[in-house]
Amino acid sequence: MRPVRLKALLLDLDDTLIDNPMDSFIPAYFAALREWVAGVVPPERFIAELKAATRAMAANDGSGPSNEEVFAAAFYPALGVPRGELEPLLDRFYREAFPRLAPLTAPRPAAPRILEWAHARGLQVVIATNPLFPRSAIEQRMAWGGIGVDRYRYALVTSYENCRATKSHPAYYREILAALGRHPDECLMVGDRWDWDIACAGAAGIASYWIAEPAAAAQAAEVEPVGRGSLDDFLVAALGGAFDSERFEPQVREALR
Repeated sequence: MRPVRLKALLLDLDDTLIDNPMDSFIPAYFAALREWVAGVVPPERFIAELKAATRAMAANDGSGPSNEEVFAAAFYPALGVPRGELEPLLDRFYREAFPRLAPLTAPRPAAPRILEWAHARGLQVVIATNPLFPRSAIEQRMAWGGIGVDRYRYALVTSYENCRATKSHPAYYREILAALGRHPDECLMVGDRWDWDIACAGAAGIASYWIAEPAAAAQAAEVEPVGRGSLDDFLVAALGGAFDSERFEPQVREALR
């Protein structure tokens, strides 16, 4: 087995780098959309077709077009409104109304320090968020969390424009590897969702660190993250050198026992 040094850090966004609980964010997001489109499309029908088109994106496995195009093919024809008419209205929504959701998101103090640690070591940093939102919505949430693209350098921010799979498919991680030009064993994924962030990354050969309580139950015995804990715990491990040497996986597992 060849010696490997960590070259790329993949970081989930919601409830990993930022506090953005979906059980409060999504209802507020839908409410804002309903109000925004009410003069053009019946709001309840709009939300129903939005959910259906999102499910179509979630099924995208890397074998077809971008998530954006999958969404468009499912969404606009179902509404019976031309894409060229409705898309500019949605673009304006993300510019003018979406920012009002900022109070629902809070920064995590460890996140900027992790980014600074990664950049100091020359790692490629990826915001590996489930690519169901347009780039504008993702960049805004990053900015609300104090980790915006104007403050830190990112090799890639996944969004519905630049991905052909979602996080429920290993193909999502293979796309990231191809974009970075990296082997799986040169990368580490950090995230809070076992299914998306740990299991699917593992299926693509990528090691992971699980943002979870110590008592949280793993959902698949064949996947073993290199560690688990809070984002603060990950920062302590990183600053302590757990990921600095070759073959970091065995080293960090031993250090976190």
